[in-house]
Amino acid sequence: MALELKVPSIACTGCIDTITKAVMELDSSASVKGDVQGKSVSVETTASEEAVKEAIVKTGHTVA
Repeated sequence: MALELKVPSIACTGCIDTITKAVMELDSSASVKGDVQGKSVSVETTASEEAVKEAIVKTGHTVA
């Protein structure tokens, strides 16, 4: 499943790294691409959208 999520709390590439690690713990075969300027994350995963959002929120980020 391909997800395009707005994450307004992204401030730097470190934020993307943190989010990527959280999603990879959920689904080790996931593909995660982050856009700092666009404050968004693209995720290709077999996990549900809710599970991905929950993993991101647990890192301290917000999903719009």
